[in-house]
Amino acid sequence: MKNKTIAILENRAGEQLADLVRKYGGTPFSAPALAEIPDIDPILITNLINDWQINTPEVFIFQTGVGVKALFATTDALGITEQLKQILESSTVIVRGVKPSSALRSYKVRIDATAADPFTTTEVLVELDKYTITGKRVAVQRYGDTNLELQQALEERGALVTEIATYRWSLPADTQPLIDLMDALEAGKVDMVCFTSASQVYNFFAVAEAFGRHQSLQVNLNKSIVASIGPVCTIALNKYSIKVDVEPQPPKLGPFITAINNKFA
Repeated sequence: MKNKTIAILENRAGEQLADLVRKYGGTPFSAPALAEIPDIDPILITNLINDWQINTPEVFIFQTGVGVKALFATTDALGITEQLKQILESSTVIVRGVKPSSALRSYKVRIDATAADPFTTTEVLVELDKYTITGKRVAVQRYGDTNLELQQALEERGALVTEIATYRWSLPADTQPLIDLMDALEAGKVDMVCFTSASQVYNFFAVAEAFGRHQSLQVNLNKSIVASIGPVCTIALNKYSIKVDVEPQPPKLGPFITAINNKFA
């Protein structure tokens, strides 16, 4: 990617991705399309803990380290962390990957199953298939938006699902970088646009729609090279008739950068 301009819509790991682009000689164009908004209600959490002490979920699924930390920060503030830990002790705890595992272990929570690399919903369901969940209560820590694939799969297996909301994804307060990116794409100054989540796709097009630039964005993205982190993101891009030129296997940041660099080799 030497001497190439690479647009990055990532927020949380945006600087890490930008550093990797620079490492390979590229120029990052940062246009964050997501903002994490705290979305945890202390009253709701208190009510959940009280209910769970009587009707304990048989399974807990934790999907993100950020979400686990937000949940425990809230229970710490409310003085009910020990109650939560006791509930988890009597349940099956399944985690999606390394970050939620690390966050739970910092509170000495036992982990019964960890989804395999690359830590997608598919791997979570593989672990779930080892347990009978028909008619069982399953608590799912939400990340950003509801994981519809997981929600549907749990319901099809007959589970009674409760979501634990900890944060949600929203548009960033400053959308000017996204407008600047539309301008740069229009001028042919961007060689590749990198999407690392489906929500980035939806937000980028939402901003374009607000400025009457939906169609031009679609045309200009298809003139550039589009990189997608994985299948869910690719499906979102395909909904807007955007062709995907790069998709790594597995869908992780390291392979993503390697695939991007190889595209320009």
